[in-house]
Amino acid sequence: MSELPNCETLLLERDGGVLYVTLDRPDSRNAMSLAMVGELRAVLAAARDDREVRAIVLRGAGGHFCAGGDIKDMAGARAAGPDAYAALNRAFGALLEEAQAQPQVLVAVLEGAVLGGGFGLACVSDIALAADGAQFGLPETSLGVLPAQIAPFVVKRIGLTQARRLALTAARFDGREALRLGLVHFSEADADALGQRLAQCLEQVRRCAPGANAQTKALLLATETQALGPLLDDAARQFAAAVTGAEGAEGTLAFVQKRKPNWAQ
Repeated sequence: MSELPNCETLLLERDGGVLYVTLDRPDSRNAMSLAMVGELRAVLAAARDDREVRAIVLRGAGGHFCAGGDIKDMAGARAAGPDAYAALNRAFGALLEEAQAQPQVLVAVLEGAVLGGGFGLACVSDIALAADGAQFGLPETSLGVLPAQIAPFVVKRIGLTQARRLALTAARFDGREALRLGLVHFSEADADALGQRLAQCLEQVRRCAPGANAQTKALLLATETQALGPLLDDAARQFAAAVTGAEGAEGTLAFVQKRKPNWAQ
């Protein structure tokens, strides 16, 4: 079990193979400061090779997920000039890249404000659960700036047509519309229903072997960048290794013996 870093902007809790990460700046609706970006990246790095962590649940404190970037950080960068702005912006993009590639299943629980950077985090989750009353949006253009690091992930998530509409109008929409757009997988009426859905999804994740899940996630992401033939060649080799490996042997034996495999106990 890897040691997690000490954090000032995040609350961390481990429970039954799940790492719960709560954005904890409720006074600013969990606006994404540079310190929070750094702490999130450190937490993801610490958990990356920890096979005891099966899923990472990301949510926000105080009834909001994340209201976007921290205006105070932006104001602080103004005195240092354009390079400071670029570095600040790119650090968040690096977080999105790392979160998307995280070997564990990343679950986003989306309540209240899910704006800007919070919207970006939703787009890199493997499973996204929303409250019906959550408020989603890309407000950047209404502030005279660009959703610079978020845009590619939004396009991948919901397609270019919808991404153009939302980014160029700064329109706000709720969890039910997010479900219709394919941004989230479930939208629930209240906190109890949201909690029940989260528990159901985590139980489903626990049925899956952690190594197989990590390799499958990498394979799915690779379909966006690799040529089909080489991708299938690599996948065949990975399949052969998995079938003859510890998880494959245990999964096959458990099936024959009509019991749960050891990772699902």
